[in-house]
Amino acid sequence: MSSHVYKMLELTGSSPTSIDDAIKGAVEKASKTMRNMQWFQVCDTRGHIVDGKVAHWQVTIKIGFTLEE
Repeated sequence: MSSHVYKMLELTGSSPTSIDDAIKGAVEKASKTMRNMQWFQVCDTRGHIVDGKVAHWQVTIKIGFTLEE
């Protein structure tokens, strides 16, 4: 097994529809400029309330990726 060095990037995704969409949006956006992404970890979940209803989700994630040699 080879040795790897990993780095983590913290992002916050948002969505008016769901936590899942907020996470997917953050990962998909990061994949446009980041390489070697391996996993993500949910760190925080928040929401915005309007008129007594959830109007928006915000999810902070950490994305782990391997550094290139």
